[in-house]
This record gives sequence, structure tokens and C-alpha cells, in this order.
Amino acid sequence: MPEYYPVYLNLSGKRCVIFGGGTIAEGKIKALRQSGAQITIISPDATPGIKKALSDGEVEWLERKYQAGDLEGAFIAIAATNVPDVNRKIFKECESLGILLNAVDAPPLCTFIAPSIVKREPVTLAISTGGASPALARKMRETLSEDPNLRWADLANVLQKARGVIKQKQLVIDPDRWQCCITDELLELAQNGLEDKALEVLIRELTTSESSGLCHNLDLCDESGCSIKKAKASKEKIS
Repeated sequence: MPEYYPVYLNLSGKRCVIFGGGTIAEGKIKALRQSGAQITIISPDATPGIKKALSDGEVEWLERKYQAGDLEGAFIAIAATNVPDVNRKIFKECESLGILLNAVDAPPLCTFIAPSIVKREPVTLAISTGGASPALARKMRETLSEDPNLRWADLANVLQKARGVIKQKQLVIDPDRWQCCITDELLELAQNGLEDKALEVLIRELTTSESSGLCHNLDLCDESGCSIKKAKASKEKIS
């Protein structure tokens, strides 16, 4: 089994061709549309869901079987025909044109695989078993969807704005300093709609040496060797 390289693709405005018109092909449409892909379905038949996507202007449907040349101008393709010989032909054309292909239930024909997704805007977690077990990937997705650690995604907007401010000030902040400043208190401000206040607090703690509970020497801020964190951990262990 190959070792896949995890990557997020920018599909905005790019052509994606899906071969097959069944429920699996239909299930690919939503995520591709959310990514801004231009979708073409090629299949002699289609589910009601695909036909609705067509009427809504979300996809183009070519009502026929695969033909050589169908992948002209495509960025990625998905083979979901349930006909192994056809999927192999699609794979060979993709390979000759350098087009990424996901062949459903045929890992040897895949140059990319679609992970299970856990999303809490704007954060996305991708889960893959490398093709070993889609059922396991789904189980992990369902479990992680309820994980309380996803709450940290609610700080994404504040952290993005803070990065902009830091860049504008032409400052370099140690990555460990960022980690120390991402606190429950900061999250609570953001979740209560006080993002401006959260941003003010974050910038102050990132850029000054007077912040309570943080390292006083910004240049030596080191999460692994932070004396403040060690003292806190020791106190919690004793209690």
C-alpha cells in the first residue's frame, strides 16, 4: 500500500470530471462545489440528486459513457463507474495527461484519495487510513466531530487578524509564544462575541514582556523549557 502525501488542493475554477452517475458519484458533488470546482458528470444515467444538481446549475452532465479525450482540460478526476475495465482506461488517460485520479474502491488506480472530513469553520480536519478502511475513517470522523478540542476553531478569526497585525509591525514572534497565548480565557472572549477585545489581549501578550503568567524574555520563550509551565504542571500534579 502506498504512503500518501497529505495535501489540500485549491480547486477554485478548476475542471473536475466525475465518471459515473450513482450515489457515490452524487456524494462527491457537495465537497467539490464547496471548493469551487467546475464539475462535469459523464454517465449514461444519473441519480435524482445529480439531476437536481444539474437543474440548480451546480454540474454539467454529459449523458453517455466514457470516451477517450473526456479528460481534456481537467485538473482532477473521479472514476466511479463500477466497471473495472472502464476505470482502468480512465486511469491510463489520467496518467498520460498528468491528471490526479481517485478511482473508487480501486487503490492501485488512485493518485489521490479523498479523506473523511471533520469541519468546524474555518478549520478542517482530514482523516485517512491510506485506503485500508473507509469504514474506520468514517468512524473516526463521527467520533472526532464531538471532540471538545474542536472549540479552538472558534479562535481562528482572531488569530488570523493577529498574524496580520504582527506582519504589519514587522515582528517575529516565537511559535511557542503563540502557543502559550492561546488560552481558554482568549477563547471565551471570542465565543462571547468579543473578538476585538480578544485581539487586543492577544497582541499585548504576544508583544510585551509584562504579561502575567507568560515568559518575561520573549527571545527565550520555549514551550518545552518554560519555567512557568513547569511550575504550573508541578502544582497541578501535587494537587
